[in-house]
Amino acid sequence: MANARKLDKRRKSIRNIRKITRTMELIATARFKKAMDRASAATAYTRSVTKLVADLANAGLEVSHPLLEPRPETRHATMLVLTANRGLCGGFNGNVLRLAVARRKELIDEARAEVRVEVSGKRGISGMKFRQIEVAESFTQFEDQPKYQQVEEIATRYLQQFAGGELDRLDVVYTKFVSSSKQEATVETLLPLGSLALETTKAEAGSKSKDLYQFIPSAEGILEEVVPTSFKVKLFKCFLDSAVSEQIARMVAMKNATKSASDMIKSLSREYNRARQSQITGEIMEVLGGVEALKS
Repeated sequence: MANARKLDKRRKSIRNIRKITRTMELIATARFKKAMDRASAATAYTRSVTKLVADLANAGLEVSHPLLEPRPETRHATMLVLTANRGLCGGFNGNVLRLAVARRKELIDEARAEVRVEVSGKRGISGMKFRQIEVAESFTQFEDQPKYQQVEEIATRYLQQFAGGELDRLDVVYTKFVSSSKQEATVETLLPLGSLALETTKAEAGSKSKDLYQFIPSAEGILEEVVPTSFKVKLFKCFLDSAVSEQIARMVAMKNATKSASDMIKSLSREYNRARQSQITGEIMEVLGGVEALKS
């Protein structure tokens, strides 16, 4: 039979752990709500920009822009991997890293491309180093509330590299936020933006606008501004989705940890009660044995 004192000490330590996991669950819940509000606002803005491009297309303008034209050959590819700075969030980081490693191998083997890996998040950086994959650029400044200005600096660099021929393809590996109960690791190709025209066509299918538009200074000039902005907003949305998904993953992981700790405490309490009862019974038997010895 286990020692009652050791069982009680272990039970107290698990109770302390449960307090920590419960606190972390509450913090993740609060951060999730804030990140969710920002992601929802960005989603509405992204849809508005997409609708604007669709309106330009429906107005009879040919959607033609260097960022939309596919490259005949992918020689230089960049893969941006979005992970977290901290752990304790279930399989959030591991799922993204496994998908990133698989996509990198696919680009090297099938496309014969030179792949440059950039990682956001300390967990992703250490994960890539563990897999002996060189990280060309790393970012650790993004937390649960990424700022648009910070993402815009990265997006502007990608646009300059793409326009200068230094970059033929940009893949972003991140956890996409579908709903509060579903998040999935995914790979999205942001450059070239060839899928943008297709997305806008699908978004406006069967609902062609009957309104008359007057473009000032010109539809071409508006398109010149809208397409780069669309890319920046899409990249920012990836960061926001990743932040929301991280908080949900941590919230779920800490909730499960708290429940497991409660189950362990119940099990230890039963074992402790049995050990304590056995100890008390032994002490009573010793007292009775002493009384009998004195009588004799």
